[in-house]
Amino acid sequence: MKSKTFIDQVEVLVRSGRGGDGAMSFRREALVAFGGPDGGDGGRGGDVVFRASEHVNSLLSLYYDPKCFAQDGGPGQGQKMFGKRGKDLVVDVPLGTEVYDAATGLLVADITEAGQRVVVAKGGVGGYGNVHFKSSVNQAPTEHTPGGEPEERRLRLELKTIADAGLLGFPNAGKSSLLSTLSSATPKIASYPFTTLNPIVGTIVYDDWAKVALADVPGIIEGAAKGVGLGLAFLRHLERSKVLVYVIDMAGTDAREPWRDYEVLKKEVDEYSVELSERPSIVVANKMDVAVAQENYERFVKETGVAPIRVSCEARTGLDEFRQALRQAVGPAVRFHHTHAQRPTDLSEMPDTTGDEIPAEALKFATFLKLEKPKAKSHPSRGNIH
Repeated sequence: MKSKTFIDQVEVLVRSGRGGDGAMSFRREALVAFGGPDGGDGGRGGDVVFRASEHVNSLLSLYYDPKCFAQDGGPGQGQKMFGKRGKDLVVDVPLGTEVYDAATGLLVADITEAGQRVVVAKGGVGGYGNVHFKSSVNQAPTEHTPGGEPEERRLRLELKTIADAGLLGFPNAGKSSLLSTLSSATPKIASYPFTTLNPIVGTIVYDDWAKVALADVPGIIEGAAKGVGLGLAFLRHLERSKVLVYVIDMAGTDAREPWRDYEVLKKEVDEYSVELSERPSIVVANKMDVAVAQENYERFVKETGVAPIRVSCEARTGLDEFRQALRQAVGPAVRFHHTHAQRPTDLSEMPDTTGDEIPAEALKFATFLKLEKPKAKSHPSRGNIH
């Protein structure tokens, strides 16, 4: 039996740790005239925590182990010894995971940032030992409280991939080839339909270190909204995308008509979500290196009124135009390399350094030198030393 390799929806049972019981104890020591209560408190139960991790891309581990139980707190003991606190159970989940209460359907948490921690089940508090109940009128209390009950709930987790743009298209439209050409992602590429069975994200890096995350989802065919093919379930991975990219096979593979493919894609996305269909979009005419593609392109413009960006992964044409259109639509933040605090200085302004002495003005062009004034060192007892 072939095992699953990708899971984007799972239901789990989470239960925090029970709080430890408080102790009822009295001090009994030789040569001690007065004893008294000395029962310690119970330890707090552990929490169940979901933590966002960039190293996890599926809910597969929770699919095979859907019970998440934290450790119970330890009971209190005599001599005012508190019980051990239960260990938290920390479960790593992918970025983009939405957590819902399975009973009510309410959104519990939306985990979108790396390292984000969400407590989904809080541990029970520890019970009080009898040392808390002593007073002038109750010098030998026997009261002590049990630990707090654990929190148990059933949760439904849904993964929605975080990407700036998403690729949409029919099977064999060349989405995976386009993604592998523009980024370092390595999706499966083959000449048969539905080679992509789960979402794959690649990152396009520009010259100024701006980045755009581009997601590829399985191909959509006519009738997908009714369950034909792989259905529309994977479109949830594009719900966070700012831009939709319609990849059209302009070569008309498998005797398809590109203009009809575009209309079918728009219709299927609209049936899935009106809000998603109204997102900004870019249309890409792929496989323009094929001879018949140019004729189909002209017919496509006439039928739809849309002029797509002409791209060929085989001939490596149109890729730069698509990259710039994608950048303009997404608007990523500019990020310089960590070794450059600002743009490089224009070297044409550097004074002549061919003589025996290098002018002081030329030193500012040597970016590897630290020319800032050193900070004054301080001493804890003698103040500043200059």
